[in-house]
Amino acid sequence: MNRIDRLTAMILMLQSHRVVTAEQMSEHFEISVRTVYRDLSALGEAGVPIVAEAGVGYRLMPGYHMPPVTFTEEEAVALFMSGELAEKFGEDSLKRSMRGALLKVRAALPEEKKDYLQRLGESVRVWAPSSASPDQSALMKIQNAVVNRRCIKLSYDTGGKGVVTERVVEALGVLYYANHWHFIGWCRYREGFRDFRLDRMNEWAVLEEAFLGHEDFSLMDFLQDQEKTCDQIPVTVECDAWVRERVLAEIPARIVKQVELPEKGVRIEAFAYSLDWLSSWLLGFGSSVRACSPPALQEKVSQAAQEILAQYQKKEMILT
Repeated sequence: MNRIDRLTAMILMLQSHRVVTAEQMSEHFEISVRTVYRDLSALGEAGVPIVAEAGVGYRLMPGYHMPPVTFTEEEAVALFMSGELAEKFGEDSLKRSMRGALLKVRAALPEEKKDYLQRLGESVRVWAPSSASPDQSALMKIQNAVVNRRCIKLSYDTGGKGVVTERVVEALGVLYYANHWHFIGWCRYREGFRDFRLDRMNEWAVLEEAFLGHEDFSLMDFLQDQEKTCDQIPVTVECDAWVRERVLAEIPARIVKQVELPEKGVRIEAFAYSLDWLSSWLLGFGSSVRACSPPALQEKVSQAAQEILAQYQKKEMILT
C-alpha cells in the first residue's frame, strides 16, 4: 500500500471508530508507531481535523466525514467472496445483512466493475455440507446481547445427550469452530464460564436484564485455558492420500506432528480431548483411516465397528 492510499485508509479507520490508538493503527497497517505519528501529522497539515486525547487515542472532530469513496476491483471482489462464504457458512440473519451490504456495494460501482462482478458471480461457487442451527435467527441477536451486555435465558442440551437444563447466561463472546457457532458466557447455573453450541439451544431469549462485571474477560484467554484444563490424550492415526486434506482439517484433536507415508499418506500424532468422540469420527472414513495408538482408541473403534456390524446382521436375519 502506497502512502496516499494509507493516509486515505487512516481517515476511514478514524471515521469508523470512536477512538483509535497509534498502536492499533501500527498493527493494522503494519508500520511503526513513529510512522503513524508522521502520517497523522501530515493529515493534520492537510486540514483533516484529528483530535488527540491524552492516554486514550485519536479521533476525528465531530461532524467531519470524507466524501463517498469508490471500491477498487480487488476490494469489490473481496467483499463478493465474503458474501459467498456468508451464504454457505452463515445463518439467516447474517446472510440477510450481507446481501443488503453487497447491494449497496454494487450500487456504488462503475458499470465496468458491475459487469466484472456479474461474470465473477456466474463462475464462482462455494460448496460445503451445511450445519444449520434450529433457530436460524440466533446469531445476530446473541451478538447484540454480547455487545449490550445482556443476559440470555436458555434451555440447553448439554453434550447433545438429551439432558436439557434451564439456565441464565451472561453473554460475553461469539465464535465459530468445528462447523458450529458457539457463544461463551458466565453461566449462573454452573457458576463459571461455559461454551454453548447454538444448535443445542432448544429454547432461548435475550432478557432485558443487563449484567455488570467480567470487564477483564478475554475470549482468546478462555479458549487457551480450556485447552490447558482439558485432559489431552496422545493419539496416533494414519490416513490414505485421498482423505488426508479432510482429516488434517477436521480431526477433533490438536495436531503436533505429521509424518509423510508412501503414496502421499500421512501419520498424525495429536492430542485428543475425547477418545469416544475421536473413535466415532474415525469410523466415518472406513478403512482409509487407521487408529494406531493408544490401544484404548483401537479398542473403541473396533467395538463400535462390531456393534454396527451386529446391527446390520440382525436386520438381515429379520428380513430373511
